[in-house]
Amino acid sequence: MFREQIEAKLRAVFAPVYLEVMNESYRHNVPAGAESHFKVVMVSERFTGERILARHRSIYGVLSEELAGPVHALALHAYTLKEWSSLQNAVPASPPCRGANLIA
Repeated sequence: MFREQIEAKLRAVFAPVYLEVMNESYRHNVPAGAESHFKVVMVSERFTGERILARHRSIYGVLSEELAGPVHALALHAYTLKEWSSLQNAVPASPPCRGANLIA
């Protein structure tokens, strides 16, 4: 539910060339089926000339409602098309959870 909501908002505002919204809640100490931790990989020409902090702020602004409620963590990877090409279109791996053990 929230993954789709996040994706729709980002598509509407940023018109991304590439967008992947991944629910990584299962990697954290949350109940099964939770939607609280997400990773966003987005490539948009809108980011051209913007520093990383500005990119993140604009994304946080679009998702302020979700971040004020159900979404606890949002890992952002925001690139221009040129930056994405230099990374060879590789999605960065998420670090392991530093919290408590996962709930089985």
